[in-house]
Amino acid sequence: MAKVEIYTTPTCPYCHAAKSLLRDKGVDYQEITVLDPDLRQQMTQRANGRRTVPQIFIGDTHVGGYDDMAALDRRGGLDPLLGQ
Repeated sequence: MAKVEIYTTPTCPYCHAAKSLLRDKGVDYQEITVLDPDLRQQMTQRANGRRTVPQIFIGDTHVGGYDDMAALDRRGGLDPLLGQ
């Protein structure tokens, strides 16, 4: 199974939705809370300048935010990326 990292903030509803989708699929993920400015800068650099949360990475692939991941799931592309 691929390593999943998700950059979040505690009050972000899209972050909660993304984590819920991953949990429903039985996927373990590493959550990185970006309240620290250094972590937010790291996220922005990894996400090609995107500053919004969540930012989701599966293995070496930047999936994007929750809407991107949900669309990928609807197209049937999420499970193969996760290694399921």
